[in-house]
Amino acid sequence: MFEAFLAFIRDLSGDAGGSKSGPGADNPAVAAAALLFHVMDADGVRADAERRVLESEIAASYRVGGEALRDILSAGERAEAEAVDLYAFTSVLKRSLDQDARVAFIGMMWDIVYADGVRDEVEDNIVWRVAELLGVERAERIRTRQEAARSAPAANGNDEGDAD
Repeated sequence: MFEAFLAFIRDLSGDAGGSKSGPGADNPAVAAAALLFHVMDADGVRADAERRVLESEIAASYRVGGEALRDILSAGERAEAEAVDLYAFTSVLKRSLDQDARVAFIGMMWDIVYADGVRDEVEDNIVWRVAELLGVERAERIRTRQEAARSAPAANGNDEGDAD
């Protein structure tokens, strides 16, 4: 029983007793993917467009592709499914990203929100909470939301106002 518990902990941390089983949740790319999966799933619908944006954002931001990208996405999805809060992921990103990169990450979240052309209040709330945990100011959160709305093909530039 204790061995099973240790195996579970090693799996969560990405440490398989010395063998490389893939990146763990303490990897910034995995933490980012987990948060992006979280906002993607917030409205209860996984649109193909959201998945494409998520993959593209992780690939570009962390300069990965192929199997490495699949490993990160798989680990991020698994970590998000097992998470009890957002802090574990935001704390990794807060340690590894400077302020400009944190703002850019919030922009990535908005890109996922607008990928399906619909901004849902639950998605809004998640981005707000993540921005707060990352120390991104309200004005920056609104600016990145407006930029994402303007550039999202499905949204036709409609941002439903500036209310926060």
